[in-house]
Amino acid sequence: MKVIIVDTYQEISDKAFEIIKDIVVNKKDAVLGLATGSSPIGIYNNMIQDHKENKTDYSNVVTFNLDEYVDLPKEHKQSYYSFMNDNLFYGINVKKENIHIPTGVGVDLEKACLDYENNIGNYEIDVQILGIGSNGHIGFNEPNTPFDSTTHIVTLAEKTRLDNQRFFNDLSEVPTKAITMGIATIVKSKKIILVANGSKKKEAISRTIEGEIGLDCPATILQNHPDCTIIIDKEAASLLKNKYE
Repeated sequence: MKVIIVDTYQEISDKAFEIIKDIVVNKKDAVLGLATGSSPIGIYNNMIQDHKENKTDYSNVVTFNLDEYVDLPKEHKQSYYSFMNDNLFYGINVKKENIHIPTGVGVDLEKACLDYENNIGNYEIDVQILGIGSNGHIGFNEPNTPFDSTTHIVTLAEKTRLDNQRFFNDLSEVPTKAITMGIATIVKSKKIILVANGSKKKEAISRTIEGEIGLDCPATILQNHPDCTIIIDKEAASLLKNKYE
């Protein structure tokens, strides 16, 4: 596990983008695992700007998103389908047929999970972008999710719903369930980049990097990954005891 500590959110985004761009430039059909939430927006802004200025080509790139809310129509402004289109896909030349986002509406959810997992299995994700929840979740894998889990339906923890309430008018509008890549699915990725900023993430980051591996903090499993880079600001790193870059 490589830990990089920087001063600003923009520096987090810049360093993560550098890794992703190198992969895309050197492998035209790269497979990207994408995340939502506030953490990766700066990365996506960099990808769009670079595509416009340097014509970095995404035409053969394949993408898989980590998760999607259940029973939230994709047209809803807070669906992750909308998020990805509004924050990334509109600005790069990725093909629509190469974009994969779980479906949580109007389908047999168990079959949707199996189909999504099988689809991912046809590829190998070259780099998976992750944020982290304040309770240590990755994707929507809440505490006590088995480490061998594959794509599945999860009941969102109350803390997660409260954290996400800021994107909705009130808590009652925040979905209670989501479909998510499992932990085993995530850690199959060749490379993982986890980004986090701000003091709200300091406990989760401290546990993830320096704590014991345990189901109560799903992100701790990343300690075992052969190529995981964690890029954080000083606030998120404030509880770390060891020295890092």
